[in-house]
Amino acid sequence: MFRATPPIDGRAAGFTIIEVLVALAVVAVSIVAIGSVMSTNARGVRALEQHVTLMQTVRSVMAADVPPRAELGFGTLSGRTNGHQWKIDVSPMGEEWSAPSDDAAWIPALVRIQVRSPSGAVMDVRTVRLMHGQQQ
Repeated sequence: MFRATPPIDGRAAGFTIIEVLVALAVVAVSIVAIGSVMSTNARGVRALEQHVTLMQTVRSVMAADVPPRAELGFGTLSGRTNGHQWKIDVSPMGEEWSAPSDDAAWIPALVRIQVRSPSGAVMDVRTVRLMHGQQQ
């Protein structure tokens, strides 16, 4: 059995040019929005990777380049590790932390570790280490 399809006149034959242009504009805006989100995400990932690398360098400087207690003294050390510049400043804690007598076996020292990445980011870490009291 044949089924007759109704004739299609010119108005119902398909999309108008305006409808096609609106659909293309919606698709273009969607693609631009997706691209913007992806580029922002990529920048965030890159910044996070740089931060992790900087923190790993700080950790390795703390482990390898800060002198042990027996050799720790006031002053500044500096160097380079994996393209990162680092500087270690060892200074007295201050008046409120001074030992009551000059014959104290151990005194606290402020150890400031500053690491600068090749991109210019800086991480500044401060810690306290005990050092022999005779070095003051």
